[in-house]
Amino acid sequence: MATRPADLLSALEDLTEPSRLIARLGGGFTPALWVVGGAVRDLLLGRVPADVDLIVDGPLGPVAAALGGEPVRHERFLTARVGGVDLARARRETYPRPGALPTVAPATVAEDLRRRDFTVNTFAVCLTGPERGTLRCAPTAERDLAERQLATLHERSFLDDPTRLVRLARYAARLDFSVEERTRDEIEAALTAGVLTTVTGVRIGNELRKLLCEPDPVRAMVALRELKIDGRIATQLGLIDDQLARRALALLEPEDRRDRTVLAAALLGSSAEVAAQLLDRWGFPAEDRDVIARTVAQAERVSRRLEYASAPSEIDWAAGGPDSDPELIALAGAIHPANAAREWLVELRHRRLAIGGADLLTAGVPAGPAIARGLAAARAAMLDDEAPDAASQLAAALAAL
Repeated sequence: MATRPADLLSALEDLTEPSRLIARLGGGFTPALWVVGGAVRDLLLGRVPADVDLIVDGPLGPVAAALGGEPVRHERFLTARVGGVDLARARRETYPRPGALPTVAPATVAEDLRRRDFTVNTFAVCLTGPERGTLRCAPTAERDLAERQLATLHERSFLDDPTRLVRLARYAARLDFSVEERTRDEIEAALTAGVLTTVTGVRIGNELRKLLCEPDPVRAMVALRELKIDGRIATQLGLIDDQLARRALALLEPEDRRDRTVLAAALLGSSAEVAAQLLDRWGFPAEDRDVIARTVAQAERVSRRLEYASAPSEIDWAAGGPDSDPELIALAGAIHPANAAREWLVELRHRRLAIGGADLLTAGVPAGPAIARGLAAARAAMLDDEAPDAASQLAAALAAL
């Protein structure tokens, strides 16, 4: 584990982004570039950083010019993207009212660190310029990292930005950190004051989506529950049975959506309409909204059907056919014995007929519902190994009609 500034600089230079920047700019380049936040924290913990956040101790223009290309600027937040690199100017933030987006202004690196969410995210190492290799952090950051605890930098942290409450649960789960006692008091005070009502649903949704994409989204949802934050986001939100969610995740294939499955488990008991309304409020894409709402509404019913299905065609019918949502089948399989759900997820949903509607039309079947009935019969015969090829599948379809 890197502990000295020189070790940290060497470890950062081994990462793709910093090494590429230093190669293009040179170690003596000014204004100075700093790596700040999670990347430094993770190196101190002996972890491999997932992302590298960069701040510039001065105007972004000289860095953009040195990197080449036309920067895409976001002036309100003093950020830019140039040459595939995301940069932010060191800045301070003020909040015109609780829950509002901040007003930003240029500042020093020290001021930039004081605006951050938690002390363990204030570590910064200088990559270029006279301070190259310098390590900075908030006064208690090293202690909090050593004690593996999350603490805010000031008592108004959650009042200024209530989305930090969701972020706290995400970091607690990912890092396996406790929450410092004073910060717990601040959480309770902020929730009692109703701070989550001061921020838009879309901003809450953005944080929920990040939380659900954590390596262990179940643990993250449990942290949200243990901190009593989930029910304050919405009374219908809460992962009551984390083992149910884990059983559902164990049934999914790698390409399936873990985030949808866990959120559906956390909304179980809601109607499809209520779930859809919440997901709309949180700004979820329409496809995610529809899949999660269907899963919430139908999981119990599909689970009962799967419980009594044995033949492959029965399992496929109970699941809703080859185009059913895998999240729904996984959650249904977690509610009751999972063998039928596992068979559908691993094998049955991937099997496809050798014939289509056009073949039935050519055989004289009139367009309309009869086509769907014929294809369903052919699929059932195929799954039960009674119609392995196109000819037998067509015969099964015509016989059923």
